[in-house]
Amino acid sequence: MLKVSGLTGGYDIGNPVVRSVSFEVEAGTMLGILGPNGSGKSTLLKMLSGLLPAASGTVEVGGRNIGDYSRKAFARQVAVLPQLQADTFSHTVYETVSLGRYPHQSGLFSSWTGADERAVESAMDRMGISKYRNTQIEFMSGGERQRAFVAQALAQEAPLLLLDEPTNHLDIAHQQQLLDTVRQQATENGLTVVSVFHDINLASLYCDRLLLLDEGEVAAIGTPGEVIDERKISDVYKARVKKGMHPEIPKPQITLLPGEEPSVREKSVIRKGDFSVSGKYVHLDSRYPLKAVSSAVFQAGSGWFRHFINRHVDAGYRSDDAGAEMRSWLQRNGFPLSQSVAMMTAAMTEDAVIREYGPKEAPIVVCVTAGVGNAVDASAGADRGVHAGTINTWIIVNGHLTEEALIQGMVTATEAKAKAMQTEQVLDPLTGTIATGTSTDSLLIAATQTGDRHPYGGTVTTLGKAIGRGVFECTAEAVRRYRDRKKVFEGEEEE
Repeated sequence: MLKVSGLTGGYDIGNPVVRSVSFEVEAGTMLGILGPNGSGKSTLLKMLSGLLPAASGTVEVGGRNIGDYSRKAFARQVAVLPQLQADTFSHTVYETVSLGRYPHQSGLFSSWTGADERAVESAMDRMGISKYRNTQIEFMSGGERQRAFVAQALAQEAPLLLLDEPTNHLDIAHQQQLLDTVRQQATENGLTVVSVFHDINLASLYCDRLLLLDEGEVAAIGTPGEVIDERKISDVYKARVKKGMHPEIPKPQITLLPGEEPSVREKSVIRKGDFSVSGKYVHLDSRYPLKAVSSAVFQAGSGWFRHFINRHVDAGYRSDDAGAEMRSWLQRNGFPLSQSVAMMTAAMTEDAVIREYGPKEAPIVVCVTAGVGNAVDASAGADRGVHAGTINTWIIVNGHLTEEALIQGMVTATEAKAKAMQTEQVLDPLTGTIATGTSTDSLLIAATQTGDRHPYGGTVTTLGKAIGRGVFECTAEAVRRYRDRKKVFEGEEEE
């Protein structure tokens, strides 16, 4: 639909803003143009729309050079939403959107058709502005006005839509509505979209391909996964960023990092004495938030937390929604929800094993509670019910962990737990084989993200060796404490 070849130009022919830009956009797809301020994004869009002449190179729409179109014929092919809209004349929203039908009018006394009316009504409805149809455009907020101009462009029903930062002035709900609508038009009706974005993450979510400009030249072009690279983005924008993936769709997202490590945060060290243990729960209250990854009941996944809770529940605990019940319990007990991660166990929390490993000045603290009445051999696929018993493992690292180290640390901890089960001869009661854990185990690794940096957490590393030894020893001791308590309980029952 759109083909750009060697495009060079700008406001000053002797000093072009855009230099040798080439790309193609297929019908029914969205291309997002990215780049820092002054990189030539808006200038490029103006050249695509014919508002600025090219010093060299060509722009073809529908297989024809844009210079070969008459003004009206070009407007039937290309709809443009510029960055700034002039308010020279006072119009209602309906009249503003209706202007988008101008390219479809013909003759000296052109008549308004049913197709025109349907196009305008549909565009207003899609942009959620039908209720403002009789409102003067100058009395609307910036966001409402922006939606009216997008509706005008949609009413034009051109096969190519050029947008210059269309989400300006819009809150997140209306950003979503606008881009969902444009994306739907591309997917269902074959609309071709080229849009300038300031927001890298929005561009990644909605676009099929991205064009990254750096000082008027193409720095990268391709899918979002190919263009949104930490090194590329950092080099072009001159900013520290971290790349991650969207939680629901396979699209990359960028997180902006401070220019330097925050100096206001002191080097914090978590020690065994920072844990409080009672018959109700084990609680670690950290002075600073720790970066954590866990399979906890509440706040599972990754995040930054200050409060870590391992709650005791009765063996007969049942809940249709354990997460909601845990949330309510945390609130009743005064734990701030946004700063807390919590798991539960039927094991006695006062039997928790908490020990320090590694260097004394920055130890790794391991905390384990264990109940093995629900011991399971993970390699045995037989059906089984859920019984009382859980092994909950915490590993608190006084250091800086990479994502790789966090994941490797979890692997190391799981291997060490399985070895402890073997050493203590914990059997799966259904299969009679050595158990590897229980079906309701939870694991948490948290790090202060200060001090020494640990790029890896495998068993050959200092970190991995401390995790392996710590989890093995603490799990084995927790299993022995569970068995000792069970013997006492069974003895009391016999009496």
